[in-house]
Amino acid sequence: MHVIFVEPAFPANQPRFVEALHSVGALVTAIGEAPFASLPQRVKERLHGYEQVGSVCDEGALLRAVRAVQKRGWVDRLEATVEAHILPAARVRAAATIPGTSVETAFLCRDKPAMKEALRRAGVPCAQSIGAGSADEIREFAGRVGFPLIVKPRGGAGAADTERVDSEAQLEAAIAAHHVGAGGEVAVEEFVEGHEGFFDTLTIDGRIEVGFICHYYPGVLEAMRTRWISPYLITTNRVEEGGYGEVWEMGRRVISALGIGTSATHQEWFFGPKGLRFSEIGCRPPGVLTWDLYSAANDFDLYREWANAIVHGRTESQPSRRYSAALVNFRPDRDGRIAGYQGVREVQDRLGEWILDARLPPPGTPTQPVGAGYMANAWMRIRHPDYDRLREMVEWAGRTVRVYAAPA
Repeated sequence: MHVIFVEPAFPANQPRFVEALHSVGALVTAIGEAPFASLPQRVKERLHGYEQVGSVCDEGALLRAVRAVQKRGWVDRLEATVEAHILPAARVRAAATIPGTSVETAFLCRDKPAMKEALRRAGVPCAQSIGAGSADEIREFAGRVGFPLIVKPRGGAGAADTERVDSEAQLEAAIAAHHVGAGGEVAVEEFVEGHEGFFDTLTIDGRIEVGFICHYYPGVLEAMRTRWISPYLITTNRVEEGGYGEVWEMGRRVISALGIGTSATHQEWFFGPKGLRFSEIGCRPPGVLTWDLYSAANDFDLYREWANAIVHGRTESQPSRRYSAALVNFRPDRDGRIAGYQGVREVQDRLGEWILDARLPPPGTPTQPVGAGYMANAWMRIRHPDYDRLREMVEWAGRTVRVYAAPA
């Protein structure tokens, strides 16, 4: 099978997809933005061909590159794994008559108001929402639903540019910030109270072949806006127990309603006073190297299983569920440059056998903003066979490690 893979070098785990495709017997041609000579050696030695474009999100340039590859031989699949690349790749896939995720499915997984409308029709419980470029329409929605509300870009990923508004004044500020009425459009949603988690799958022909369930502590909006918190995400190895059947069933209904065939998916959910509620989905793997966490927790290579699904329509192995695993983020006490750490040796001494890896930038390294995500600044990944014990360990590590910064 000949697979075209979009953007083989960035983000940091993109080479893993190329390596996995090559390892299961595929010919891999990549399309990327960097010169071939600058690609990692591990990528270059596994490529059958390469096309450079100015931007892989430029559909015209991407299509021309695909056409150039097709002139040299048959292409079986065109695959993308980054949120911003999914819809351009789907449109090019359709224009080049290559099988894979459809334009409609990619659009529904990108445009949050359209996504929720399709899922409400399918009976999936979602927050009330609208997509609007009209300030009056947003005000009418707020008057009908009430505060608090969530305002976010229609096609945003993660918590980027997402905000909670609790009053008319805050709503007006959000309308202005997103240029609503002057060409800008936003998704506005009812705020759903509850615990936040996510459900990631590897799906083959619309069937969930492999699934993982994770929890956020605290919720993403609070985590990405509160400096003193050391937020973490944790994947449980108790996926077949503890009431998770409702999450699996909702995930199946979402995948069916959106027409997802063979793909990775990343679904977010809330559970609170109103029960389980769907939040959003990406037709792609999750960010912050979460697949690496799943692989380390389950004694298998999820990238390889994804490649098997794409190339052979099946997987070779299933997750062992031997460990739960977590990623914890340590924030500097201010913006500036890293000055030093406290508590790291204590955590290493106490949890050493369970620590997978860590990133502790050396003193002098410029800090990144609090909202830059779970792998900004310092972090640690930990695993343990018992989920509850792991939570205690991660909570303790988050309280113990301190990162100090000096003004830049």
